[in-house]
Order: sequence, then structure tokens, then C-alpha cells
Amino acid sequence: MPISTICLKVQTGMDIFRVFDSLNYLPNLMLGMDAAGKAGGVVEAAISYTGDVSSPEKQKYDLKYYLNLADELVKGGTHVLAIKDMAGLLKPQAARLLISAIRDKHPDVPIHVHTHDTSGAGVAAMLACAEAGADVVDVAVDSMSGLTSQPSMGAVVASLERTSLDTGLSLQKVSEYSAYWEQARTLYGPFECTATMKSGNADVYINEIPGGQYTNLQFQAFSLGLGDQFEKVKKAYREANLLLGDIIKVTPSSKVVGDLAQFMVQNKLTAEDIEARAEELSFPKSVVEFLQGAIGIPHGGFPEPLRSKVLKDMPRIEGRPGQSMPPLDFTALTKEIADTYPESRAAVNWLLHVHWPTRPVQHHTLIEYRREVTVFAVTFPRSRAQVSERDVMSAAMYPQVAKDFFRIRDKYGPVKHLDTKTFLVGPTIGESIEVKIERGKTLDIRTIAVSEDMTAAGELEVFFELNGQMRSVFIRDENASKELKIHPKAVKGDKSQVGAPMPGTVLSVKVKEGDKVEKGQPIAVLSAMKMEMVVQAPAAGTVRAVSVTNGQKLEGDDLICILE
Repeated sequence: MPISTICLKVQTGMDIFRVFDSLNYLPNLMLGMDAAGKAGGVVEAAISYTGDVSSPEKQKYDLKYYLNLADELVKGGTHVLAIKDMAGLLKPQAARLLISAIRDKHPDVPIHVHTHDTSGAGVAAMLACAEAGADVVDVAVDSMSGLTSQPSMGAVVASLERTSLDTGLSLQKVSEYSAYWEQARTLYGPFECTATMKSGNADVYINEIPGGQYTNLQFQAFSLGLGDQFEKVKKAYREANLLLGDIIKVTPSSKVVGDLAQFMVQNKLTAEDIEARAEELSFPKSVVEFLQGAIGIPHGGFPEPLRSKVLKDMPRIEGRPGQSMPPLDFTALTKEIADTYPESRAAVNWLLHVHWPTRPVQHHTLIEYRREVTVFAVTFPRSRAQVSERDVMSAAMYPQVAKDFFRIRDKYGPVKHLDTKTFLVGPTIGESIEVKIERGKTLDIRTIAVSEDMTAAGELEVFFELNGQMRSVFIRDENASKELKIHPKAVKGDKSQVGAPMPGTVLSVKVKEGDKVEKGQPIAVLSAMKMEMVVQAPAAGTVRAVSVTNGQKLEGDDLICILE
């Protein structure tokens, strides 16, 4: 599977592959490095940085730890060695110690440093890295820099002018480039973290929240009704990290810590509460899977006795998680996409041809997958169209995200051709937009009017011109008033009533009326902003009533089921 994905990326123009693991777990890193190398890519193995190598108080991730990792990655054949400082914790003094030590041991290996500027010290840290021997440091154009982004390109360029490390870049050109992106950035304002973060904040050295996670964590907090408690979420993040054993935090391990932090704030739980009540709490799914070993083994091992209390008799994964997984059946996945999302078939379902023998086909590489597709096309020349390789790889790597994308594409068509502003906020009355769907084909669309009267189905008629021809389409008004439905709440203190531990959507209901359940058995799975939570039975009993259905949206404490 990794080779298949990387082959496709190499063929579409990607050269350098930064290979990292969220726990710096070497078996996972070596697998990725091997796949990228075999596909013909430049391998940049990355060490995810946390802690502070300049502090004698931070002993778990000390200089020796990072040097040992660097030795293993160089021995494994990396072309470039990267330091991935995902939270911006690399202080200038620590940068000098770490980079100079690696440079001394591996004088011929290029060193690439990535950081975030959450604290505001990013420029100073990158200058220190450069002076200590780093070959490349990551920056962002001025208008897109700072906060949880990368340090300022202009500031680094200006600081190195007329020194032995002069970049040779024109500060004037950098400023002109920045001006363009300053305008583009306004389109994405709603997605920024500035609702709670107006400037650099050195508390990142305490909570260690990665720059790439900060905005996601913030949006999750708002969706869970915790928007006004984000400071509590940040403090809980630190507590959650320590509960889990002070782990490396980058996707997906950072999500584990973030999910636990929001779970703690949502349910008003302290670290002491988590340790004392671990056997009875319904933890987020990501936390349970981490403790099972689903993303690897953390440095120093799993936290005990917390792990045993949470998992009880659940299975544990020993060694590299993917090693025990069956090969991915690319043919079955392609057929599933074609069946479920007709637009993905390019109008011809060659996989469903009745004359093709029904047999499971498992592809271990993209080459094998393409060979199978070629046989189909040669055997049935009128059925050459197929689900694209990008669709298949997207569904393999990100199943839920891909499904949402296919659903939107099936419903609305190729919205990728719309400009950013139109896609995000839609056209205004009287506005004309040009949509280039392919070379030589451009659609001219002009919005004319919107009807005042709503249909019985809650839809409004929108009138527009398409290349000068009047058209209309009915669109559901999502803001229309809806019948108010009040869902019952679980009575606090009544252990027979199982309530939702957080607001979210019901992904699946695991029980039905009359089922006998054991303590800790899954009742339902909820999801909110990428965080999934398995709701468990608080005690053994029989399900008297189920109050939710798949797809239903719930608020915190909404009743899920009643046990007796």
C-alpha cells in the first residue's frame, strides 16, 4: 500500500518524501523510507521533536535520544535528515545543541529543519539552526507567517544579508510575493486561529500543542460547545499528554492527546479523575486505539496502570501495527467506489462486466493494480473508462474524507473548477463568473435572482444565465425554520440511562432493544469534528430502549439508551 501511493505521487511530479512517524517508532519509519526509496523518490527521514534538549529537567527526550535516532535513520539510507519541530518547541539554544551535534556526527548528510512560530521565537530558532550547520530551514512568506505558521521568510532573508549565510534572495522580491498572498489570505480568514490567538504565545512551551493542530483543536472546541473554554482545553492538553506518558505529538498521536483533553473539559474531569475512574469511563476511540498499540509503541512504553484499566480485556497489538493487517484489495475498493458513487466511474462500470470471473484480487503495488485494469480494458475494449487511481488511493488512505468528497462531487459536479471565493461564499446577485472546465471550454454564469416563496420541500428557486441562456435550479434553504424536536436527556446519577458524553453525530448504534450487554460493551459510536468516541455500557444489563438512530445529531447528555 505505501509503495502504491508513493508511485502515484512520483508520477504526478513529487520528488521529495518527508517520512515521519507520530511516535518516532523506527519500524514504521523504516517501512516508509523503504517505500519512498523503491518508488524512486528522494527520502527525507524526519525526527519529530518534543521536549527541550537544553533543559536538564527534560530527561525523556534528551540529546542522546535524538542522536541515536539520527544514527538509525542515516544507517537506514535516508538521503536527507529532517528535524520536524511541529509545535515550535525548538528554542535557539536547543537548536544550536541539537543541530551542531548531528552535524558533527554526520557531516555529509543534508539537514532540513521544520518549525512553527507559535511562540514568536521561530526566526531566532531558525537562524540558530542555520549557524549550527542546517542546510535548509522552513519559512513562510511574510503575509502568511507567524502564529501557528512558519517564521517569516523576509525576516530570515534580511537577517542573513551580508553574512556567510546570505541566501541571495532579494528582499524586494520577497515583499512583492508577500503582497499577493496578503490578498489571497483574506479568502481563508474564517479558517484561521485568530479567534483566540492574536499574537505569539509562549505557553506552547507548556502545553506543546502542534501548530498544525491548533486550529483543528479550536474548531473542535467550538463544535463541542467549548469555545469559551479553550484556555481550559489548552491546559487539559498538557495534562492529557502526561497521562498518556508524555508522548511525541504529531498527527495522529496529537489527535489522541487533543481528543482526551476535550473529553476531560467536556465532562469536567481532572487528571486524578481519569486515573481513578478509567475502568468506567467511555474514552474517545482514538485514545483506546492508541493504548491498544494501533499507531505503534511510544518511547518508554505505554502508561500503566492507565492502559490496563482502560483496555481491560481488549486485544493489544504487539510490534508494528500494519504487519498483521491483510493486504488491501484494490479491486474490491474500486468496485465499491464505482457502485456507490456513479460519477466516479466515468460513465462505464468495467469492473461489473458479467463475463469477468468473480474472484478476490489483492494488489500489493500500483503496478499490479494497473496490470489488472489493463486486462479489463483489453478484454472489454468498449469499457475502458475507470475509477481514477487518485480516487482509489484517496479512499484507501482517508476513507471517510474520500467518501465525503465523492458524495459532494456526485451531488454538485466538478466544483474544483470554481474560484475560491465562489466556492466558499457563493456568487452575489448580478455577479458573473467564468468557469474553465477544460481547455477551450469556459462557462459564463450570471446569477439573476432568487425567488421569495419557498416550496413545501423547503427549497428556493434560483434563476441564472448559463452562457446567455436563462436557467433555474431549486436549492434547499438550510436556514429555513424547522420543526423543533426536543430529545430527552439522560438523568444524571441514574446509571440505567446512558447519555451522550459530548455533542456529535451518531455513526453507528451497536445494540437494539432486548440485547444483553456486559459492562464496558460498546453501545454506540459518536463523531464530532474528526473525534470519534465509543459509548460503553456503564454496567451489565438488558437494553430496555434505544433512543437514537444512525446519523442523528446529539447534544451533550442526550439519552442514547436505557438499561435494566
